[in-house]
Parts: sequence; C-alpha cells; structure tokens
Amino acid sequence: MSDGTGGPASAGGSGIGGGPVRPLLPDPPGGRKAMAVWGIGVAVYFVAITYRTSLGVAGLDAAERFHINASALSTFSILQLLVYAGMQIPVGLMVDRLGAKKVLTLGVVLYTLGQFGFALSASYPMALLSRGLLGCGDAMTFISVLRLGARWFPSRRGPMIAQIAALVGMAGNLVSTLVLARFLHTFGWTPTFAASAAGGVLVLIVLLLFLKDHPEGFEPPPAPAGHSGAGFVRRQIADAWREPGTRLGMWVHFTTQFPAMVFLLLWGLPFLVEAQGLSRGTAGELLTLVVLSNMAVGLVYGQVIARHHAARMPLALGTVGATALMWAIVLSWPADHAPMWLLIALCAVLGACGPASMIGFDFARPANPPERQGTASGIVNMGGFTASMTTLLAVGVLLDATGDNYRIALASIFVLEAVGVCQILRLRGSAARRERERLVVSRVEAVHVPA
Repeated sequence: MSDGTGGPASAGGSGIGGGPVRPLLPDPPGGRKAMAVWGIGVAVYFVAITYRTSLGVAGLDAAERFHINASALSTFSILQLLVYAGMQIPVGLMVDRLGAKKVLTLGVVLYTLGQFGFALSASYPMALLSRGLLGCGDAMTFISVLRLGARWFPSRRGPMIAQIAALVGMAGNLVSTLVLARFLHTFGWTPTFAASAAGGVLVLIVLLLFLKDHPEGFEPPPAPAGHSGAGFVRRQIADAWREPGTRLGMWVHFTTQFPAMVFLLLWGLPFLVEAQGLSRGTAGELLTLVVLSNMAVGLVYGQVIARHHAARMPLALGTVGATALMWAIVLSWPADHAPMWLLIALCAVLGACGPASMIGFDFARPANPPERQGTASGIVNMGGFTASMTTLLAVGVLLDATGDNYRIALASIFVLEAVGVCQILRLRGSAARRERERLVVSRVEAVHVPA
C-alpha cells in the first residue's frame, strides 16, 4: 500500500486533471536512525496528548476550583479544540513550507506555556487563555509527525507508521488517567500541572539537539517559482480540497474520532461517576481501558490496512456502526445504571475510534503529491476535532437544559455520526475512481523512469 508521500500511488501532481506530472521521488531508507529521529517527534506528540487529556481526569476538580457549571466546564475543551481545528490548515501549510522541526519547536513552546499557565490559573478567564494556548501548540504536533514519517520511511510503511504514532501518542492518556489523576488527588492542582509542564521542557531540548527533517541525500526538491504568497496558499488549499480523497478522509476522521475523544477529553468521567454511580477510581480504570483498547486495535488496523488496501472503508464504517450500537444499548438500558460488563464493552469499542480515524489520512495521502501532504493532512485532521468540539458543546448545553440527563445529552452523538456517514457514502465512489486513475498513471510513470 502506498501512503502518497513519494511512493507509486502519489508520484505526481498526476497528469489526470492535476497539472504536470512530477518525477518519482526515491523512497527514504528507514532503519534505526529513522526510528530514532521519528521517535523524537512521537515523544513531542506523546507529551501533547498528555496535556490535552489532562482535563479529562480533572473535570470535576476544575468545576470546583473555578465555580462553574457543565456548560462552562465544556468551554475549556471546546476552546482548546476550536483553536486546534482552526490551526490545522495553517499548520499544514507551515509544515509544507518550513519543515517539521521548526513547527514542532514552536508547538512545544506553546503547549508547555499553556500547561504551566493552567497550573497557575486562579480564575476562569486565565484558565481559558491557558487552554487555548495549549491547543495552539498541540495543533502543531501530529501533522509534523506524519511529515517526519513520510520523509524518513518507505511509503509502503506509511499506514503502520501513522498508526504507531497515534498509538504512542494515545499512551499519553495513560499518563493522564494513571499518573496525573493520582498526583492531583495527592498534591493538588498547582503542583500537579506545574510538574507536568517539565515534560515539555525536556522534549524541547531533545528536539533542538537531535531532530532532522529528512535523511541526508533525500532533501525535497526546492519549491518552484511562485510557491509563496497568498495566491499560492489559496491554490494549495483549493487543490487539496478539490481531491475527493481529501474530503473523504476528512469525513472519515469526523465520523470516527469524536465519540472516544469526547469521552476521554471531558465527559467520560462525569458520565461514569454521576450517571452510572461508579467511584472515581473505577471510572478511571474504564478510561484506561479505552486507551489500552485503542493501542491494541491500532496495531491490528495498521497491519490489516497495510496488507489489504480495500479494508479501509469496511473498517471505518464498521467502527462507526459498532460505536453507535454500543451507545444505543447503554443509553437505552432500562435500569438506572448499566451493568459493568456493558460499560466495559462500551469502553473497549470506543478504543477503536482513534485507529479508525487514522484511516482518514490513508484516503488523503494517495490523493495528494508530497508537497501538499501537510495541507491535506490538516484538512483531514480538522474533521474529528470539529465533531468533538461540536459534541462537547452540545453535551454541556443539554446537561444544563435537562437537569443533568446524560441519556439525552449523549444522544447528540448519533446526530453527528449520521451526518458523517451520509458524507462518506456520498464521496466514496468518486474517491475510489480518482485513486484508481492515479494508480494507473503512476504505473505508467514507473515503466518509463530509467533505472
């Protein structure tokens, strides 16, 4: 399977209505050095996920500290995701122009300042500002890590590399649920969040000393004349959006990611404690189960997609169907509290949402040439975070409007899943035809490229 970053399926600006065909680029070698350099980028993403999800175990503490209701509490995560989603296309353009190292460096500085500011926040407005700053830095990490993987590894490794990056990043959730939660209970708000900010300082030092954008001898070609300025930015975005694969990838990401994101980022712990009557310790264990399931399913999905290209759509739609089914059973359970086995099953299924969302990038990569990968990835990445932001707000508003009725509030998940599935079904045919056309062109090019 090609990942669209210089391998056969993405060899050019295509020649099929996409402008002049570019020569095939050599595949990077991979190897131990690639793993080491890429691992630094993944470590940056790991810390970002830890900071992003830290509010998920501190939601009840934040409500008490800042004296806020459910709607105001959800605003923390909504603002963070609003900034994150709004930054995706600018970040994609920055990665395409500046390279991964510079963008990652700026991201680490911003999210570390945001986490430290959150530790010192004594008022709701200051805490909001800190979470917004954190979201801005967080937004610069994942697309940069995807670019590092494309520059350092052969294209056939693309799906597995992306899934492993997401898997290691998701392990940041374990730090939140297992470590930060205990530290918060033992040491309190300010010491816990201030100490966690040290992780950002550490990865910044390693990043500046050792990370490189690409292997020696595999420098990308210089940007052609005219590849700058507002006109180029508009063309870059328009060309990426014009591809059905980019739009399909965005809607796959939109539909698959948000149920687990909403659960882990904010509403999972309150739902399990206040609506299901569990202790905070047991609820934390179920949140950990979501993360562990995510890591296990990510390895499986990456292997399956790398070997069977056609499995992308069945896996994505199957995950959406399973998620909707589990939420329907839990929310319609006739008793006040769902049984533990059902909550365990729900959390295990939610763990598949993250790996399924990565499939969106596997639709966008073959649709775009290497110099447009950051922009296309930014568009895709907007999908899930836009859905998460919308659902976080809807749940908070509905909880306040219904007197904390979680059944009604969490039913908003079904609305966004229905919208996403309709768009996926609408776009999948045109994206598949376009991908087949590109594959034919790339094979013709490969025949004519001299050895």
